[in-house]
Formats: sequence, structure tokens, C-alpha cells
Amino acid sequence: MIMLIDKQVELSFSGIQQPLKGVLLEVGSDLIVIYNEFHFYYIPIIHLQYLKLDTYASSTIDPPTEYPFDLQSPSISYRKMLMSAKGMFVEIYITGNQSIHGYLTHIMNDYFAFHSPVFHTIFISMKHVKYVIPYHPNTTPYSMQMENFLVQPSQVTFSRTFDQQLKKLESQFVVLDLGENPSKIGVLHSADHPFLELHTATGKSILHSEHVKTIHLPSARRGDSYGSRTF
Repeated sequence: MIMLIDKQVELSFSGIQQPLKGVLLEVGSDLIVIYNEFHFYYIPIIHLQYLKLDTYASSTIDPPTEYPFDLQSPSISYRKMLMSAKGMFVEIYITGNQSIHGYLTHIMNDYFAFHSPVFHTIFISMKHVKYVIPYHPNTTPYSMQMENFLVQPSQVTFSRTFDQQLKKLESQFVVLDLGENPSKIGVLHSADHPFLELHTATGKSILHSEHVKTIHLPSARRGDSYGSRTF
């Protein structure tokens, strides 16, 4: 893969319908960086299905003159990228139509807290993120004013792991995976790894925690978020 750096490539990864094309800028231990003249895509390698030289590229992509993060480090990694992105406005793609916009507030062992103007605080499992796209400087999601993104501190603390955070949310009304399925919306009755018991509007759901991608609490969407914005 190193031999394809600075060349135009085509790649596919789990969760997308159409292959992504662009210039391969960087290859790390668990992360690659693709540039397509419009966006920088930071893609965890774990989701990569294939990557090949784009022999049918219709036009040449000019190399970027500025980078969102410092790519000079020989050990660029997924976690280092997340740490660099903390406080920056980004787009995060999970799967299907689940692309969310906002900024990272806290980074834990295997998940991070993300503030979105739509969902407010979301807990996102690192292993389910397909890519991160940094916003251009001085731009915000939905062209909203900066004051719309301020997060008020909360008494709720963060657990080290995603499973521990789920356990902490027992007895609370939660929305899992951004509510893509009614069976993932309800009161979290128990979170005994690896199974979750969720009391939904129509009954009970038993879910496997390894497949939970995101969590947010509708009751905490106003005036009770879990972090404060730091830059």
C-alpha cells in the first residue's frame, strides 16, 4: 500500500455503496488518508475491503497545499487523528445514511463523546466509525452560528469503555444507533456484557453490545450535555 502513496486510487470499505476515489496521502498502522480535492477522508483500515490504483481516473487531482492535521509523523494512527480532531468541526460517517456533523468533546478507551446540533451529546464506538472528514476552517455544520454549539457542563462522568458507559445508563431512556430501528429505542433495563435488554414501545429487545454503534439520551438534549467545548 505504501507504493500507492501520492497516486490516485479507488477503494471500498464496509458501509458505503459506491467506491471512493482520490489520492492516497498517508498510510498509518490503522488509518489511511484519502484526498479528493474537496475533502480529506480519514479511514480506519479495519473497514477497508479493497484499495487499488485508479487506472481509469478521468482527471488529475491536484495535491493539497494545506492539511487539517500534521501528516509528517511517521506513526500516524486512528487515535492520534481523533486527538488532533478534538474541538474541530467534522463529519463522521457510521453506516447507511448515518452521517453526523459536530465536534469531538472527549476521547476514551474505545469510544468518544461527540456534540451534534441535531442529537446533542452522542457516545460513538470507535470501531464502528467508517471515516472522519474535517470541516474547512471557519465553517460550521448547517452554517449555524458558533454560539449554537456551546455545551454546558454536566455532573455525569465518563466511563473508560463503551460497555461500562452502557452499564452506567441502565434505567435511562436511550436511543441506540441514532434510532434507525424502533427496537433500538427505549429504556435500557440492563447492560450485562455482551447483552442489552431494552424495553421498547412495543415490548422488549435483546441486543448484542458489540453491534451498538452510537448512544444518545433524548432527555439530555437540552441543558444537560456531557462535556464542555475545548479548543
